[in-house]
Amino acid sequence: MRICLLSALVLLLMLSCFNGGPSGNGDDGDTDADIEPITTGSWYRPPLSVTWQWQLIGTVNTTYDVDIYDVDLFDVSTALIQQLQADGRRVICYFSAGSYEDWRTDAGQFDCGDIGNALDGWPDERWLDIRSESILEIMQNRLNMAVQKNCDGVEPDNMDGYLNDSGFDLTAADQLAYNRGIANLAHERNLSVGLKNDLDQVDDLVDYYDFAVNEECFAYDECSLLATFIDAGKPVLNAEYEDSYVSDPIARSALCTDALNRQFSTLVLPLDLDDSFRFTCQ
Repeated sequence: MRICLLSALVLLLMLSCFNGGPSGNGDDGDTDADIEPITTGSWYRPPLSVTWQWQLIGTVNTTYDVDIYDVDLFDVSTALIQQLQADGRRVICYFSAGSYEDWRTDAGQFDCGDIGNALDGWPDERWLDIRSESILEIMQNRLNMAVQKNCDGVEPDNMDGYLNDSGFDLTAADQLAYNRGIANLAHERNLSVGLKNDLDQVDDLVDYYDFAVNEECFAYDECSLLATFIDAGKPVLNAEYEDSYVSDPIARSALCTDALNRQFSTLVLPLDLDDSFRFTCQ
């Protein structure tokens, strides 16, 4: 009976979060849009045209001869990270810094008022109020986890809530402050950090990030926005999902020619990032 009662209380809490619940508190975090980037440290700085593999679901295939493995922070074991590093790989650890995922082990730490609307196309994820001090604390804990697991760097995802129907009145300034703050917090921990998408703020963020991770800039004709990273000597790790790139060798060859000309590190991957197939332009 006590277990059933506890389960019922958890369910009620989840329902209150996902059916309105308290409104976002809008508290300012410890970030500011005008903070200077942290540039001095010994963290990993990947070079242009670095090779990589990106797998977030399933048993990680460790057989690829690449420089970087990008894997899920929560799911990867410290032993696997050490194995990859012993094989000469660098390990970038993925986590969502802008969305709530109810299956994560720290999901119970989020306040209802900080959880907003579902992400378009990803109904199990919900946008976060990045202005909240509580959210910033949770993300610092995740960065600490990356340090504890010996990740070489991190890939914070969903860093563009202000451009989406988040359920909060997020501004470009809010996003810029948050994204700069996350980058500096990573560098304070000697972690490399990649900017995920957020193409509209690339010019304002390139000095804070060591590389960019992009999805489908070729499909959406947005790749020119990432030239700032290349010009700064920082790589662009790009993934494309279009069916034509998978099934049509001619289309894939044209993609790769364009990617190599831009010095992008481009992969054609399944949307689920489960290693069910992989094509590389390098």
